[in-house]
Amino acid sequence: MSRGLILTVIGEDRPGLVEALAELIAEHEGSWDESRMARLAGHFAGVVQVRLPEERAADLISALAGLAGRGLQATVVDSDGSLAVGPARDVLRLEIVGHDRPGIIRQISTALASLGVNVQDLRTRVESAPMSGERLFRAQAELAPPDGVELDQIRSALERLADELMVDMTLEAVSSP
Repeated sequence: MSRGLILTVIGEDRPGLVEALAELIAEHEGSWDESRMARLAGHFAGVVQVRLPEERAADLISALAGLAGRGLQATVVDSDGSLAVGPARDVLRLEIVGHDRPGIIRQISTALASLGVNVQDLRTRVESAPMSGERLFRAQAELAPPDGVELDQIRSALERLADELMVDMTLEAVSSP
């Protein structure tokens, strides 16, 4: 029987952190199933979904504390066996571009939550605008609408918000994962 775990790790960025985590997972017969990792403000941050034999899980959880010596802090959450692939769902891709200001993600996420739309993946960054050098906010998101909520409903809600936030948004359906 296997057990699924979600590991979150953070530490000051430097070479070898992913290797240290991968080595520990492999030592405990774990399979690195899915992950998201990034360098943020000089720190390495990651989330990893692993699967391993039930009898090895407790040892891995204990061994994660040893990563502190390599500069990583780790936390663990059971994935409750939800590693099984579920039915294909409609997926929408949202892209946002505009002058950076506080509250963009809060307002967008509030509108999506009010429609029951799940944000499955979100990537954001702030960069210098090409001509002016002003702070330009960019976001890409993968969304999963609930049954009964149509693309046009979501698009209408986001277009009203785009005008208020003074950002450009595109929303399109993409093939199911």
